[in-house]
Amino acid sequence: MTDGPFGVRCGVQSSTAARFFRRRAECRRFTLTHPTLRAGSPLAQREREGLAPNAWEGEGITFAAATLGYLLGSIPFGLLLTGLAGHGDIRQIGSGNIGATNVLRTGSKGLAALTLSLDLAKGAAAVIIARNWGHAAALVGAGSVILGHMFPVWLGFRGGKGAATALGALIPLAWPVALVTSLLWVTTALLFHYSSLAALVAAVGGAALAAILADRTTALVIAGIALLIILRHYANIRRLLAGTESRISLRKN
Repeated sequence: MTDGPFGVRCGVQSSTAARFFRRRAECRRFTLTHPTLRAGSPLAQREREGLAPNAWEGEGITFAAATLGYLLGSIPFGLLLTGLAGHGDIRQIGSGNIGATNVLRTGSKGLAALTLSLDLAKGAAAVIIARNWGHAAALVGAGSVILGHMFPVWLGFRGGKGAATALGALIPLAWPVALVTSLLWVTTALLFHYSSLAALVAAVGGAALAAILADRTTALVIAGIALLIILRHYANIRRLLAGTESRISLRKN
């Protein structure tokens, strides 16, 4: 077995059958493509054409995925929707957070559900778009959309806690982990009526499950996102321990 030009690996047949048949060389190209890389993506097309991305292209893809993810994540849907609905600045209501749980404190279940849906959607969109450039780009997009949501430049880097956006990113990145994470959140919320506790349990459970089901790099990214969510809930953890944390209420219309 020898290496041919342009990364093509060639093998020469030398068995006893060569007495009757002409010796021939068989060559085929070996490429390492992540399972989540779509066959029709630009990167996959380049691989089929034998054009691997160079270092500059790789950096460009990473930058594009990071920028796209951050910009999508930084859209403060909770703030925008509550303002458009006439509820004022959501940062002056309840916990001051821009997420769906605090939007629910305005008394509008529909507005809270829409905020949740859009926060989920932007997390998923960042990964789905970046995934066309490869799995590594998808991971960059996932991390960046969380950072954008938590630290949006438009709001002085004071954003949300990232639970819903993280779940949205998990759906295309590792859907079994996303499914279990959702069940953990819903179960904890129904049992204890604390949104913050549900987010913490889901974050820890999701990271633990990813370590079992996902590849190492993906598991590390998910663990990093879980750590960010836990750190952003620092004040909530203190209130939970003190017994002063606000509970989820669905009684308002």
